[in-house]
Amino acid sequence: MQGKYIPRQLQSDLGRYMKEFPAVVILGPRQVGKSTLAKHFLRTDPGAYYLDLERPSDLRKLSDPELFFKSNPEKVFCLDEIQRTPELFPFLRSIIDENDTTGQFLILGSASRDLIRQSSETLAGRIAYLELTPFLCWEVTANASYNSLQPLWLRGGFPLSFLRQTEDASLRWREEFIRTFLERDIPQLGFKIPSTTMERLWQMLAHYHGHILNTSKLGQSLGMSHTTVKRYLDILTKSFMIRVLPPFISNVKKRLVKSPKVYIRDSGILNSLLEICDFNQLLGHPVFGASWEGIVIENILSNIKNCSFGFYRTSAGAEIDLVVSRQNRTIGIECKASTSPQVTRGFWNAKKDLKLDECLIVSPVDEGYPIAGGVSVCTLRGAVEKVQNRFL
Repeated sequence: MQGKYIPRQLQSDLGRYMKEFPAVVILGPRQVGKSTLAKHFLRTDPGAYYLDLERPSDLRKLSDPELFFKSNPEKVFCLDEIQRTPELFPFLRSIIDENDTTGQFLILGSASRDLIRQSSETLAGRIAYLELTPFLCWEVTANASYNSLQPLWLRGGFPLSFLRQTEDASLRWREEFIRTFLERDIPQLGFKIPSTTMERLWQMLAHYHGHILNTSKLGQSLGMSHTTVKRYLDILTKSFMIRVLPPFISNVKKRLVKSPKVYIRDSGILNSLLEICDFNQLLGHPVFGASWEGIVIENILSNIKNCSFGFYRTSAGAEIDLVVSRQNRTIGIECKASTSPQVTRGFWNAKKDLKLDECLIVSPVDEGYPIAGGVSVCTLRGAVEKVQNRFL
């Protein structure tokens, strides 16, 4: 399967943004496929110029960036790994303003907008941001049944993990990715943190996957303050490795759980951190249900914009995994890793508390079906489509 190009959902947004903005940035973790997507997008443009800023020969071309860009007029420049040379942004602004056209620069970065904001703010009003995630389910599966989802669920969505010939080869790739991220990528972002310390934290977070985050308890286990834990969590969040899901704050008169939940964003990385090697191990592991929850949340949140979201939980036990809201519309999403999903009284209480317009119970079933007024069981693909349609 290696060498096969798999179309990415982001392609349509990329094409539209390149027609609307002078510069477009694609952000995402290393090895997620940003370079492949960019090269595929630019393949029909003879004027495109790709520069890998981790390659010394390409970097030398930009020793005088103003001269280089002006010597290559009317070209589309793709600058890969921009976080390595943030000092380029002021030069980009000068070229963009002088040319005064859209689609001048396609910029790729392995750090979040927050980590490069100080440098990129010179391009305010001239730049748009997109995030490329690991493969989403409909990019690589025909449906959302157990059998169809198993390879993605076990290997995760990083292309070089998902497309490996064997499970062992996929696992080795992920183990090497984790080691390289800890020993090279974090230091390159400017953080001096012992790799063993960050690895221990990352592994502990894997065991917390889908659970309430307690930074004080984590700090005690690791022998560090909760403020240090929060700083390390921020680094993992902004390098796209974890998602910290906030509580959904509503005006209901209930005592709400106000601490966030934490998820390892890629299921394959989660399995590696937990030493899960095959799908049978995953089926029998305590993280199984939370793992499905993480997949559902990633796929849904990667497809909505300009919405409020979070989980809902009260001290009395009312609970729902994900609530998505915009203006006067609110949808509840419950995740059940079963082909015969059952919900608890806490779900119905949460639905009543929040006066939800619609509730979706997302399971790896072959097709969806209604179970009550405003409540239906649906596939992952079906859930994403419904949420997209509701918040267009």
